[in-house]
Amino acid sequence: MSRGAMPQPGAWPGTSCAEKSAREAGAVAASGQPRPATRCPAEHEEDLYRAADEIEKEKELLIHESGPSELRPSVAPEMAIMDYCQKEWRGKTQKATCMKKGYEEVAQKFTSIRRVRGDNYCALRATLFQAMSQPAELPPWLQDPELTLVRELPPQLPEKLLSRHSWIQQWKLGLQFAGRREDLAERIKESLTLLRKKWAGLVEMRTAEARQMACDELFSSQEEEYGLYEAVKFLMLNRAIELYEDREKGRDVPFFAVLLFARDTSRDPGQLLQNHLNQVGHTGGLEQVEMFLLAYAVRHTIRVYRLSKYNTEEFITVYPTDAPEDWPVVTLIAEDDRHYNVPVRDFTETVCPQNGLLGHPPESYRRPAMLTGPLDPRDCHLQACDRRSPLHPLGRGT
Repeated sequence: MSRGAMPQPGAWPGTSCAEKSAREAGAVAASGQPRPATRCPAEHEEDLYRAADEIEKEKELLIHESGPSELRPSVAPEMAIMDYCQKEWRGKTQKATCMKKGYEEVAQKFTSIRRVRGDNYCALRATLFQAMSQPAELPPWLQDPELTLVRELPPQLPEKLLSRHSWIQQWKLGLQFAGRREDLAERIKESLTLLRKKWAGLVEMRTAEARQMACDELFSSQEEEYGLYEAVKFLMLNRAIELYEDREKGRDVPFFAVLLFARDTSRDPGQLLQNHLNQVGHTGGLEQVEMFLLAYAVRHTIRVYRLSKYNTEEFITVYPTDAPEDWPVVTLIAEDDRHYNVPVRDFTETVCPQNGLLGHPPESYRRPAMLTGPLDPRDCHLQACDRRSPLHPLGRGT
C-alpha cells in the first residue's frame, strides 16, 4: 500500500511539557507497571456510563440474535449539548461541576451532541461516523489500487500482508461474525471493499442532509457497520507494520510510534494485534496512543474535548499534533477517556460561493476562525476549523 508523507517527530530536547508527560507515560508502559488513571478530581464518584455487565449482555444479544436484525442506531439522534449535560450531570459534586464547565466550553462551538453506543467499538464508531458524515471528496488513500476494485479484482492488501506475516491469522473477528466459518483474507477484502463503496456513495450525495441520513442508516445496519470496523482495524495494523519496519531500518517515525512499540504488550505488530487490536470490540477499546494510530490509518486529524481535563492544557487533545494540512478534522467528546460522543455543528450559518453569507448563527454560537477543509459547493455548508493542541499521555478508551 502506498504511503503519503508522514509527519516526523520534533527534536527531543525541545519537546513541550505535554510531550514530556507522554514520554513519562510511555516509560511507565514499557516498565510493565500500571499507569495512573487520568480522571476528574472527584475520581471516586460514580461513573455514569454503562457497567461492564450491561456491555456483556449486549454482546450476548449480538451473538445469539437470529433472523433479520432490526435497525438499531449506534449513534443517537442529536440533543442540545447543555440539555444533555443537565440530564447527565445533575449533582453539585466536584466531578459534576467539572463536566458542566467542560460542556459549557464545548457549547461555544457546537450546539448539539449525539451519544455513541459504548460497546468497545466506541472510538472507531465515533471517528468513522464523523469522518463519513462530512466528506467533500473521496479520500486519496481510499483510491489506492490495493484497496480498490482494479480490473474486477478485490483489494490485494490482505493477501499481500498475510503472505508476509503468518501471525495475522490470529486475527479475531468481531462478535457480529462469531460462529461463522470465513476465510480471513476474504472477510477483510469484503470489509475494505465495503468501506470504499459506502464512503464513495456518501461523497456522491448532493446535500449534507442526504449524507447525514445515509450515514445514520449505515450506522444502524449491524452487518455493514461492524464490517467497517474490521476494515479500519486492518488499516491500523497495516500502518503499524509500516511504522515498525521504518523504525527497524533506522528511519524517522512519528513520536507516538516510539510509545506504541515501547509497551511490553506491543513490542512488535504481532503483539499489537494479539494484545490490543484483537481486544477492540471484545474486552476493551483503544488506548490513547492507539488513537494516533487510528488517525494515521484513516488520515484524519482527531480532536477530542477531554471534559475531565477541563481547565488544563490537556482539555483539547489532538491526534496527531503535526498532521499534514490536507487532512480533514473530526471532533469528539470524551468525559472519561473511555467513551466518545460526537458534537454536532450549527449549520444555521451557510456560505455559498456565488452568494456569500446566508443567514446568521445564534448569539450562543461563536464562529471559528478557519475552515476544516475544502468547501463543498454542492451543499454550500460552512465547515468550521478545529484548532490544534499538544500531545497528551496514554489512557484507556472505548
